[in-house]
Amino acid sequence: MRLASSALALLLTSCALAAEPALRFSIAQSWTMPLVQVDDGQAHGGILYDLMSSLARQVGVPAEFYVIPRKRLQAAMENGQIDVRCYAAQSWLPNLSGDYIWSIPVMQQRDILVAQVGDDAPVDISRLKDEKIGTVLGFIYPILQPGFDKGLLQRDDARNQYQVLEKLLAHRYRYAASNELTVNWLNHQLPPAQQLHEVAEIQDLQLGCYVRNDPAVPVQRVLRTLLRMKMSGEVDDLVRHYNGLPVGQSR
Repeated sequence: MRLASSALALLLTSCALAAEPALRFSIAQSWTMPLVQVDDGQAHGGILYDLMSSLARQVGVPAEFYVIPRKRLQAAMENGQIDVRCYAAQSWLPNLSGDYIWSIPVMQQRDILVAQVGDDAPVDISRLKDEKIGTVLGFIYPILQPGFDKGLLQRDDARNQYQVLEKLLAHRYRYAASNELTVNWLNHQLPPAQQLHEVAEIQDLQLGCYVRNDPAVPVQRVLRTLLRMKMSGEVDDLVRHYNGLPVGQSR
């Protein structure tokens, strides 16, 4: 009888988990590999796709992904369309209400200024002038902003990070702002003579996820799982894997 009761309890628990709604994740339209691959509006592969898929699997719920323009990401959270937004910095959202709960930082993003061979001498950004800089539409670059505001520098916006670097390779401008991960990913596909080089650091950010604080969302399970994934080295291994490096080295 006791065995039957245990089996029934296990069955009911399994049914309850199976009945839980999917975790809905946002995918910024401006993201490119190695963060995520988006084709025909569908996300697949990449560091963040793999991270969020693993997170949902370990929490015990399905994952759903929604590709959204970057400027509409917070509105999608506020409207209850999205449950979890990852790859975000608290400095981007300083006035976020208590309706959301932040995870620990799980990834690093270094934004750098890059140039082609021949223009790859280190530069002092505060001294740059009369230069067009490749940028992503809607992105804010604090160290470059004074130059933009004073008219010393000019933004040349593209829809995503990969397009910014393609325009640099096509000699549309001398310098482009990019995250280091995307530069490394592109450089792996280029011969040494065409590879891009860092000439200055723009900013270095610690990024995490934040979760909609709603009874329908397993908030604490999500946060605990993210902590475990970071502490175990799983997140760092994903980054190393997509950079073509051996995994297991960061533990």
